Amino acid sequence: MLNGLFRRAKKDPAQSTSPKGPPGKRCYVIGDIHGCADELTALLDEIRSDIEARPKKQTAIVSLGDLIDRGPDSRRVIELFMSLDVAGASVHVIAGNHEEMLLTGLKEDSSVLPGWLRHGGYSFCESYGINAEALMGSDDETIRAMILRAVPEEHIRFLENLVERVRFGDYLLVHAGINPERTLDMQHPQDLRWIRDGFLNSNKNFGVVVVHGHTVSEDVEFHHNRIGVDTGAYRTGRLSAIRLEDDERSVISIG
Repeated sequence: MLNGLFRRAKKDPAQSTSPKGPPGKRCYVIGDIHGCADELTALLDEIRSDIEARPKKQTAIVSLGDLIDRGPDSRRVIELFMSLDVAGASVHVIAGNHEEMLLTGLKEDSSVLPGWLRHGGYSFCESYGINAEALMGSDDETIRAMILRAVPEEHIRFLENLVERVRFGDYLLVHAGINPERTLDMQHPQDLRWIRDGFLNSNKNFGVVVVHGHTVSEDVEFHHNRIGVDTGAYRTGRLSAIRLEDDERSVISIG
């Protein structure tokens, strides 16, 4: 049974002024999904209900990336986003490091694929009907050919067209975080999709509150300079999102 939980986030006392979204706009930010299609479906139902219950505003739904791998149904997650229509909301999907590894292996360097498989790619392949045992005994180019035969071209094009970041008022939405040593306009795509300690351990004022996934926490984490939204759906069964609206921040959790 999937149950939705909605609660308002507490204000951080270390923050002298509350970050705000753009006037008249609302944003729902979804953490790492990792092939958990049932949880995503339930979470989207909660978001639909919330939109219907609130005053009409220009609304965006943003995924922080890592749609694929590890969980049971990467294919269905991709198809859900490809066809997503929620009360007229705009939909934006940020590229995660798992999408990056897959595309690099398919389009540039097939030697990346065995490492990607070991980090959850077998589940992705199985969701497209590829036998995991056949992959284990194959060389890099054979693995690449098997994936390209099984995965529809429109799914690959969808992943190729994911975005790097989304700005929403005083918030910057990215997959993993930012490099504190670089200005916002000079961030490297690798940092946006892969960074951990240098970002997570920084107390620096980034000029924005960075909303990110990539690093699993027990609950949505609120800090003065960042919000972590990855609650490890593929291993905990809990998929989380936050609603950003004016100076309010609310958490939605499924599972």
